[in-house]
Parts: sequence; structure tokens; C-alpha cells
Amino acid sequence: MKAAPIAAPEAALVRALGVRQLTAAIINTTVGAGIFVLPALVARDLGAAAPLAFLVCGAIMALIALTLAIAGSRVSLTGGIYAYVHAAFGPYVALLAGVLQWLSGILAVSGVSAALLDQLGTVAPVFGAPVSRAVTLAAILTMLAYLNARGVRAGTRLIEVVTVAKLAPLLIFVVAGAFFVEPGALAWPGLPPGDAVGRAVLLLIFAYSGVEVALAPSGEVLRPARTVPRAVFLALAAITLLYIAIQVVAQGTLGAGLAGATGAPLAVAAGRFLGTSGVTLLLLGAVCSMFGYLCGDMLSTPRSWYALARDGFLPSFFTRIDPVRRTPLRAIWAHAGVVMLLASTNRFEGLAIIANVALLILYLMCCASALQLARAGVVGDEPPFTIPGARLGPVLGGGLVLWILSSATLREFALTGAVLAAATLAYLARKRAQSIEG
Repeated sequence: MKAAPIAAPEAALVRALGVRQLTAAIINTTVGAGIFVLPALVARDLGAAAPLAFLVCGAIMALIALTLAIAGSRVSLTGGIYAYVHAAFGPYVALLAGVLQWLSGILAVSGVSAALLDQLGTVAPVFGAPVSRAVTLAAILTMLAYLNARGVRAGTRLIEVVTVAKLAPLLIFVVAGAFFVEPGALAWPGLPPGDAVGRAVLLLIFAYSGVEVALAPSGEVLRPARTVPRAVFLALAAITLLYIAIQVVAQGTLGAGLAGATGAPLAVAAGRFLGTSGVTLLLLGAVCSMFGYLCGDMLSTPRSWYALARDGFLPSFFTRIDPVRRTPLRAIWAHAGVVMLLASTNRFEGLAIIANVALLILYLMCCASALQLARAGVVGDEPPFTIPGARLGPVLGGGLVLWILSSATLREFALTGAVLAAATLAYLARKRAQSIEG
């Protein structure tokens, strides 16, 4: 069974993203603000056994990556998981997925934007004033929107440069810190309880999220059946190895003190073996990492606006492709405006609450879509990705996502449910209007 024909606006997009560019986009989007603070929080729950949480979370995300590879190789439309759900279950379920994808993405990037301003305030107090924060954020978002509006190649070139720049401090931290690790600080007192591991994994999901955002511009990926699986697995392997190495160095140099350094644990650890220059390097690395996250988001999330408008769930205003640059210009600028509003009026912690639950529900929908697409035999222009036992990935991944969601509070579910209920009402109103017009 062939996938649905590509709409005319979709055909106007340029397929310019290969394995290297998409891998860089995934690494850049995933390695963000979380890894600069989460090592202390995981150590607080698990102590020296903290690397175990990274292994468990990496294994879960590998199943999600397998699911994304299965679905992404069968559906090459712009929109990422939204497009996969649309092909599998139709417009209503796709609308819910699109709302979750947009909600998790925009809340996460708004939270990281707020955290970026906090980090800048630590480096230079002048950025701590409300007016300076607003002006700085407006300047950053305007620059990123302008670059991405000029063309997808300009956006991806910036991502590749920022990815290297933000990974450099982390690699220096790992390589230099390896010589100062105390083996005794890594000794496990025994296996931690299962509920403690579960809480730690729930924390780490934020550090691993981002793959689904980077896959949103699927309509601009070269040979998606080949490129998407390779990029996803290359990126995930690199990210997991980096995260474990960071945790080992931080734990091995600070020992039990890591759990108390919840503000900037990597900077504190770097100060132990690199002195003041190490603290500065990691603080600047955090700023660069958060800025890189914004770069990747500005490439990806506006395409969710475009995809929802393309399928009639948002005004057609957002489907306009610039005739010269061939980018979804209006969607990019609208996204920048909403991020500006949210980041200026909220803090990181509050924005991350809804984003986490929305993302996990989105992963669950992706697992179901991958199974349905494979069952229905939906294929794109090339043979889909498959390996022996591939369908176990969505089944096991969905079960583990439900396990993680069991740790969420009723309040978090209620907030997410309210957003989905509003989307359902909008869908019913649209259907009624269409029936009256017909």
C-alpha cells in the first residue's frame, strides 16, 4: 500500500537533509539543557548507581528510536510523529498527536529559553534584569527565525556549527576529568530499588527527548527510508555514551557531593580539576548548549505549525511557502512569537511539567502508529526499514512508556487532558462547519 500523495505545498519543499545533517540535528536537539543539571538529580536518587539509570533510559529510547525508524521510513511527509499518526489513524488522532507534538516542543523550548536567560545572568549579571532578559531573548529569536526563514540549508549549517561548539566543553570535561576520577566514588552499595530507578528514568527522559522534534522536517530529508534509521541510531548511540561518560566523571570527582550540587553540577565538578577556567568553560558550554537547542527547534517545530495547517487544523495562512527561499515563513515567525511570550512570562520548571507528559503520550501514539503502518503495508518511495523482530520495538517501547507515565501526577494528566479536550472540540466544530457548507 502506497502512502498518500504529497500535497502541492509539500512538493515545493527542498529535500536537503542527509544522514550527517539529520544526525547533527538530532544530537544538537537532544543534548540540551538537561545534561548540565540532571547528573546531580539522578545521583540524589541513585547515588553511585546513577549510570544504571542512563543505561535503562538509553535502552527505552532505543526502542522508541526503532519505532521512529519503522514509521519514518514508511511516511516521508513533513510533521514527524504527527505525519506518522495521520497516515496510520486518520485526521482526528493525528490532530491530537499534532497538538501534543506542538505542545511538548513549544513548552520545552520556551523553558530552555528561560533557562538560557538564567545562565546568561550567571555569566553576566546585566542579563538578569527583566528588560535585558526580554531584549536579549527577542534578539536571539529574531536572529534564529531570520536564518531559518532564509532556507533550510542555512538553518542546518548553523546547527552543525553550534553542535560542535556546544559538545566541545562536554568532551573536554570528560577527557580531562577522566584522570581525576576516584574509583571509590563509583563503588555501588548494591542494586537500587526499582521505584528509585523509575523516578530517575522519569527525570532523564527530558535529557533524551528531542529525536521526535528533529524528525519534524521529514519532507526535507533525502531518501528518508535510508536516512532516518541511520541518523536516529547513530545519534542515540553517541548521546548515550556521552551521557554515561559525563555521569561517571561527575560522580568520580565529586563523590557524594554531586547530589548536593543541583544548580550547576558539571561546573562544580570541572572546578575541582580545572579550576576557575573549568567553571567558566562549563557555564559557557551550558549557554551554548541551550542556544543550540533553540537553533534546532527553530528548524523543526515551525514545521509542525505548517503540517497542522496543511491538513486543515490551523488556518491556511501558515501553509504559505516563500517562493524564493522555499521555507514555511509565516509558521517560523509565528513560532518565534509564541516562544517569546511563554519564555518571558514563565520559568523552566513550570513549563517542563506539561511538556514531559505530552511527550510521553506522543511516544505512545508513535508506537501504535508504527505497528499500524506495518500491518497496513504503508510504504513510501523506497522499501521501508526492517530488521528481524522489529515489531517488538513498538510493543516493548509502548509498555515501558506506560510504566514511565504511571509516575506522573493526576494534575499533570489533567492539564494535558484539558488541552486535548480543547483540540477535540475544535475538531468537532470544524467537522460541523464542513457538513453545513457541504
